[in-house]
Parts: sequence; C-alpha cells; structure tokens
Amino acid sequence: MLAISKRLIQVGALAAGVVGASAAFAQAPAPADTTPTRVTLPKDYATAFQRYEIVDREDRKIARFLFVNKEALANVKPGEAFPDGTVIVMENHTVAMEAGGAPIKGANGKFIPTGRVISVEVMEKRKGWGETNLFPPEKDNGDWEYAAFKADGTPNPIKLDACYSCHLPQNKDGLDFTFSGAKLREAAKR
Repeated sequence: MLAISKRLIQVGALAAGVVGASAAFAQAPAPADTTPTRVTLPKDYATAFQRYEIVDREDRKIARFLFVNKEALANVKPGEAFPDGTVIVMENHTVAMEAGGAPIKGANGKFIPTGRVISVEVMEKRKGWGETNLFPPEKDNGDWEYAAFKADGTPNPIKLDACYSCHLPQNKDGLDFTFSGAKLREAAKR
C-alpha cells in the first residue's frame, strides 16, 4: 500500500509539473483554421516601446501607430537585417470622420486618429524561427512570425498566412520583410 501511495504521489507530482510547465507556454487553443504562432502581445508596448511612425490606411480609413522595442532599435545596424529579438507592434486606430463618412485630415494632410484602438498586430523576429517555419518556401519570411489581437489584447484567431504573403516581397533594399523598415532605420539614427 505504501509503494502504491508513493507511486501515486510521484505520478501526481509529474503531472502537476507538466501541467505547470505547459501552462507557462500555452495560449488558448486556436481554432483549427487559424495559424499557430509563438508571438505574444507585449503588454507594455505603448509605454515601453518607441513609437516611430503613424501610417494612414486610406482603403480602410484607419491610422496605424507603429512601435518597436527599444532594445532592437538600439541595435539596428546600417545595411544589416534587423536584430534578433526585434518586435514591431502595429496598433490600428479609428480616425475622425466627417458626417458624410470621409476621414478628417489635419494640417499635415494626415488622418486625425482617435483614441479608439480596433486591433493590434505584432511581428517578431527570433533566431531559428525560420528553420521551423509553418509555411512552404514560397512564403518564407526568414525568422519573422506574426500574430493578431483584438482591441482588448486577446488573440484574434485568424489565418496569418496573408501576413506572410504580404510581407514576403518586402525582403529587399534592407527592409527585412517590413513595410516600415526605412522609417525604423531613420528612428534608429535619432
């Protein structure tokens, strides 16, 4: 009886360890038609990251605030790919609208963003992620992975293959799969 009790305690401890370890890394299970990702939303990006650009999306009538983690920004080197650990956050905002539905532009000709966030997307680069890429070579984005989140920070269970396809042509002229690579390099010089 004592041997059985000891064995049950060992099995219980092992199970608790496995559950505890996997809980530290697991996110809520994604629906079957979504893309798995290792990217998480940095909770403090709005205060701890550097905002380096605001981009108007005319077709969607939104303004995108672009942030990068300061550690990566400090290590950007001219002519080189962005450093391992680069995290870029794109926060999508509604914009002020005229009664007829047209976006209102400020004196600088840009949309006037509101404080209302509608979604957040993140791209993150980690050494070795490209070696275990979930997509075929024609969608290879090096060591970058992507994630989408709702305004409240919960995962937005969407197919991310569109992110990989869209960013793929941006692997030129030092952009390293980013649309805002030139602006990011400018921010690194400041």
